[in-house]
Amino acid sequence: MLRDGRGDGRVSAGMGAPPRGKRRERTPGLEVKLGNLQNFIGFNLRIAQDASFRAFARKSGQKNIRPGRFAALMVLRDNPHITQSALGRAIARDKSTVTPLLQDLQRRGLVKRTRSTTDRRSVTLILTAAGERVLRDLVIHAREHDRKLDEIAGPAKAEFVAILRRIADHLA
Repeated sequence: MLRDGRGDGRVSAGMGAPPRGKRRERTPGLEVKLGNLQNFIGFNLRIAQDASFRAFARKSGQKNIRPGRFAALMVLRDNPHITQSALGRAIARDKSTVTPLLQDLQRRGLVKRTRSTTDRRSVTLILTAAGERVLRDLVIHAREHDRKLDEIAGPAKAEFVAILRRIADHLA
C-alpha cells in the first residue's frame, strides 16, 4: 500500500515504487479508503516501521538481514555468551521468534551456539568471525539509515523517541 499524498486517508495498492523516472498510473479500483484506520497510532507505527525496514534492506544490500537479525547481532556482539532467552528479552522477541532467527544466523555461519560452562543444560551464543564482518558492514549502513531518520524526525527526535519508549514500556 502506498500513501498517495492526498491526506484523505486513501492509499493506492501496489508492488512498491515505480521504476525511477516513471510515474505510477492510478488504476481504477486499486484505491482503498482507510477511514479511521489512518488515525490509529499502531497502524501508523507499523507503516513507518515497514518503510524503515525496506529502506534499510535496500541501502545495506542485505535483503536477508532484517532489523530483528541486526538487533540480535548487535546484542550478541556486546554480550558474548548470552543465553537465547536473555537475547529474546533484550530484543523483545519470544522463543518462537528467536529460535528460527538464530537457526538462520547459525546456518549462515554468523552465530555459534555453545554449551554453557556454568550450566550444562544451557546454551550460550557468540558471533563468529563472519558474523563480526557482516555486522561491521551493517553498522555502517545502520548509522547512515539512522541519520536519514534523524532528518525526518528533525528537532522533535528526542520527544519522538521518548514517546516510542513510553509506548513500549507501558505495553510490555
